[in-house]
Amino acid sequence: MATSVQISRCRTGSSAGMRRRMAEPADDVTMTFGGTATMLLRIGAFTLLTDPNFLHRGQRAYLGNGLWTKRLTDPALQPTQLPALDGILLSHMHGDHWDRIATARLDKTTPVVTTEDAAKRLKRRGFAATADLKPWQTHEFTRGTDILRITSVPGVHGPGPLAKLLPPVMGSVLELIRGGVAGSEVTWRGYISGDTLYRPFLGEVLERCGPLDVVIPHLGGTKALGLTVTMDARQGADLVELLKPPVTVPVHYDDYDRFKSPLGDFLVEVGRRQLPGELRPVQRGDTISLRP
Repeated sequence: MATSVQISRCRTGSSAGMRRRMAEPADDVTMTFGGTATMLLRIGAFTLLTDPNFLHRGQRAYLGNGLWTKRLTDPALQPTQLPALDGILLSHMHGDHWDRIATARLDKTTPVVTTEDAAKRLKRRGFAATADLKPWQTHEFTRGTDILRITSVPGVHGPGPLAKLLPPVMGSVLELIRGGVAGSEVTWRGYISGDTLYRPFLGEVLERCGPLDVVIPHLGGTKALGLTVTMDARQGADLVELLKPPVTVPVHYDDYDRFKSPLGDFLVEVGRRQLPGELRPVQRGDTISLRP
C-alpha cells in the first residue's frame, strides 16, 4: 500500500542565490534554514530569527554543567547576512541555540522572545528588550493592521534527574493575524517544538491554538549523560501523529556530535506509519514556503 506521506526536497543553492531568495521570498510565509535550529522566518510583514547559532565546523558549544558538543557542519547564515529583524525567538539558553557569536554580533536592541530563565541570562549580556514568557503566555508584534502572535508552549528537555541540569525550554506557536482587532483573521499558524521530548500534553497546542499549517520539530535524539534529551525518529513521528499537520519541516538533526538520530530515520518512521501530510526537508541555505 502506498504511503500517504509526501516528501519534498530542496536543492542547495549558491550563497548568492540564497541571498537573492532571502530578499525575494516566493510567498508571504517562508523559512531560510541556517542549520541546527537557526531559521530566518518571513511571516507576512514580519521577520524573525530563531535560535541563533553561528559556530563553524569544529567549534564547540557549551551546554552547561561541564557538557560540550562539537559542531560537525558549517552554518548557512551569519550575522552579516541578516536583514532587519522584528525579533529573535529563542527556545532556551544552550550554546548550540545562542552562541558567543550571537552575543557579540547581534543587535542588543532587538526584542528577544524566550523563557524567563533565558531572558535573565540575556539581560546580563546586554540584551534588554526581552519578552520572558511563561507557558501559554503570548507576545505580539504589530505592523499596521497585521499582528504576529507568539504563544509559549511548555516542553521537557531533560527527563528525570536531568530536568534540574538542563535549562527550561519552550516551544512556540506563531500566528499571522490580518485585519486588525475588528475583523481579525488568523491566516497562518505554525508550531516550532523547541528542544522538547515528545509528551502527550503537546496535544494542547491544538486545543488552545487551533489547527496548524506546519510543524517544525527539533529532532536529533540528542544524548546527554547517556539519556535522550531531544526527540528521536520515533518521538518525532509521535508528534506528527498527534498534531496531524499538513506540512512537517524537520530541523536540528545532524549539526552536532551529540545528535544520534539522523533525519533519514525520521523519514523512514513517518513513512512506515503512513502518517498523513507532507514532509518538507530543507537543506542549509535553502528557502522554502511554510504554507501547505
